[in-house]
Amino acid sequence: RRYGFWFRLRRLLIWLLGVYIAIPFLVKLCPAIQAKLVFLNFVRVPYFIDLKRPQDQGLNHTCNYYLQPEEDVTVGVWHTVPAALWKNAHGKDQVWFEDALGSSHPVVLYLHGNAGTRGGDHRVELYKVLSSLGYHVVTFDYRGWGDSIGSPSERGMTYDALHVFDWIKARSGDNPVYIWGHSLGTGVATNLVRRLCERETPPDALILESPFTNIREEARSHPFSIYRYFPGFDWFFLDPITTSGIKFANDENVKYISCSLLILHAEDDPVVPFHLGKKLYNIAATSRSFRDYKVQFVPFHTELGYRHKYIYRSPELPRILREFLGKSEHEH
Repeated sequence: RRYGFWFRLRRLLIWLLGVYIAIPFLVKLCPAIQAKLVFLNFVRVPYFIDLKRPQDQGLNHTCNYYLQPEEDVTVGVWHTVPAALWKNAHGKDQVWFEDALGSSHPVVLYLHGNAGTRGGDHRVELYKVLSSLGYHVVTFDYRGWGDSIGSPSERGMTYDALHVFDWIKARSGDNPVYIWGHSLGTGVATNLVRRLCERETPPDALILESPFTNIREEARSHPFSIYRYFPGFDWFFLDPITTSGIKFANDENVKYISCSLLILHAEDDPVVPFHLGKKLYNIAATSRSFRDYKVQFVPFHTELGYRHKYIYRSPELPRILREFLGKSEHEH
């Protein structure tokens, strides 16, 4: 009996070792697998929510739209109005919400990270915080996420963000428009803002929450990567990401961005290591493109427990935003 147990255990261990060794070769042969692991767009958490009904998530002052950035691509959008407009928003249609963007309130375009949808719990809580502080919040699911139609790609995600930004600007008049990216969304945000700066239509400020330097360094530093010490890790795992056209090069993009920049990062972030956010700040702070703009890095200490996605809980966040965005205009 003891011999049979050890035989089965040894066979199981050999099988697990075989799978462990086979996975890198599978990823190398099928780069699309690695792309799916970066995007995680197939993970819809929380499940069983109707994205057409943001009120089911406690967002009674939110309207659901659908925009079409390209042919055969449709993205689902949520627009949450500022707290001052909550009562007026009750029962109003999409036309009213679009017109409301022209009211005298700033707008935050929120670009979420991988996995989940625009209805994710921590995302909804941030919308509520920003709304209570007097901001319109416009957020959306990239093509391939949530109920948005299309296949995910870095180029496509960036183009979706550009389309939504232009849609906001066409309705918001002279109101400030800020771009807020979280996690993988910081890569979309810097892609977008670099493009906006190149066409000389920069946003009023850029906020990066839990950012990385580039996707290769993030994948190499990810605490959950069980293959980081595997021989040929870069060749097996990182090169397929690049082959798939995925770079999210925040460290390169910030060299071409000309607007105020605020970076928020928790020291106990288990997904995007704190040192990557700090490294990105150091690159931006010394970049000539920011010489006339404010660049600020705000750390959140480990004992606060904000980790990767709970910075919205900080009682200091309203003050941080008020002080930063109040001084976010271009100063010569």
